[in-house]
Amino acid sequence: MAGEAFVIERTFEVATDRIWKAITDKDEMKLWYFDLPEFRPEVGFTFRFTGGPAEDRQYLHICKITEVIPDKKLAYTWKYEGYEGNTRVTFELFEEGKQSRLKLRHEGLKTFPASNPDFAEENFAEGWTWIIGTALKEFLEKSINEI
Repeated sequence: MAGEAFVIERTFEVATDRIWKAITDKDEMKLWYFDLPEFRPEVGFTFRFTGGPAEDRQYLHICKITEVIPDKKLAYTWKYEGYEGNTRVTFELFEEGKQSRLKLRHEGLKTFPASNPDFAEENFAEGWTWIIGTALKEFLEKSINEI
């Protein structure tokens, strides 16, 4: 993939299989990520969802799963309908004692049109930082408390 990658790592007080469920179960994903009409962690599976920075600026995301190693790694392509560019998102999970580390990498951001400020790399950095560092963190903490 062309361009630099955005990488974020966070450590959570849960086992890797708990994070795996959060990133692969569509019913859980809608509580912290996006509400996907359909999702299966299978190589070749394509999923779509709409999202954007404002009501009047929504984009159809088209993603295709490229790699699945249960409880360890999930990767998929990420592009937008009607726009140039194709990127890759990878979630990697590492067990570290009673904790787990999630490493998210979004590669190829420079392939998106620079003429559209919504596709600026800093917007992806801000979005992923919130998604992983706040939304997923709070979701996992809440799920621990419900056990």
